[in-house]
Amino acid sequence: MVSFDFSEVRRVSHKFVVGLMSGTSLDGIDAALVKIEEKPCLKVELVEFVTLEYSRETYKEILICCNEQLGTVDKVCRLNFRLGELLADAALQVVKKAGISSEEVDLIGSHGQTIYHDIGKKDFISTLQVGVGGVIAERTGITTVSNFRVRDVAAGGEGAPLVPYIDYLLYNNLEHNRILQNIGGIANYTYLPAKADFSQIKGTDTGPGNMLLDGVVSILSNGRLNYDQDGKWAKEGKVSKDFLVQLMRHPFIRQMAPKTTGREVFGLSYVKRIIALGRKLGLNNADIIATATAFVAYSIVDAYQRFVKDRIDQVIISGGGSYNLTLVEMIQVYCKKLLSDKHIDILTQEELGFSSEAKEAIAFAVLAYQTMKGKANNVPQVTKAKKHVVLGDITPGRNFYDYLKW
Repeated sequence: MVSFDFSEVRRVSHKFVVGLMSGTSLDGIDAALVKIEEKPCLKVELVEFVTLEYSRETYKEILICCNEQLGTVDKVCRLNFRLGELLADAALQVVKKAGISSEEVDLIGSHGQTIYHDIGKKDFISTLQVGVGGVIAERTGITTVSNFRVRDVAAGGEGAPLVPYIDYLLYNNLEHNRILQNIGGIANYTYLPAKADFSQIKGTDTGPGNMLLDGVVSILSNGRLNYDQDGKWAKEGKVSKDFLVQLMRHPFIRQMAPKTTGREVFGLSYVKRIIALGRKLGLNNADIIATATAFVAYSIVDAYQRFVKDRIDQVIISGGGSYNLTLVEMIQVYCKKLLSDKHIDILTQEELGFSSEAKEAIAFAVLAYQTMKGKANNVPQVTKAKKHVVLGDITPGRNFYDYLKW
């Protein structure tokens, strides 16, 4: 029989939490170790960060499971456990890099890997993330919160985006109306007016991000390149206005916000259609990549123009797309073109002293922390949920009973 000595429960002012994120780009697992303090207000400090890149074999395995025809139940089942092992490994790696022991870590928050996000059926929607929390907790010994999106969907929401809640906690500003723009596999934003209260948070997916650009680059380079480093290839091309107009007619782009999307809409089959259409128009490879990059940028700013009715002072960009200099430059150009009556500062997380690549992993660390505090942590007006709910499944680790003293 296992006994617990509650007198030995640590009484410290801060908590160490690991956040794990594997996004729609399928490039790997981001692991962020953060220190969270709550007095006098919530303070989050990034202690260490690592990215565990997927092997080619794992990348292909995930792609297969994302395919409705190829992702059979046995493959999905195996991937669920395989990714659990990899997520646990990423958590242990970031803890080791920070120079602390796993016993000092209070909690893990893991988003897992979305392999299907079915929000097309109005009568019944569902979402599936793999990377089972039980494996993470068993391998690390650390209490793990996972499977965040399910509770929001059960409450009538689309299970995404979830990061706006964290944006509100960490980026709310007294002076500036801010957009927190994430460009991962899918692009999405949070809008926070100055001195925002919770009811004023707005957010939505805007359309494709790196998922589209990486797919185009991979095919046009015959697999030699996984992404357009710094946007150099796109910089060499010329944007086709006719092609861009056609791309902007996509049904998702014209849909009203809030809305969510994923690989089911902007995955490999869509990438192939874009390339075929570009070639039909007589465009060379650089022009196709340039126009695809312009599509991502234009769809982002078009969403600002259509859905954000108040003044925008700052756009703060994060995610892998923030390192695509051509994409960022295009966002600047389209902000001036579409929002010409407004002066907008286009910034990256790094210019504020933060990390673009670590932002979403940090978000899931904070979401997990709030879950363990019993605090509702979705944003109903963003996800379309009918109510504010506590997200995530909790798998106890060796330190689980410590939470009774939080």
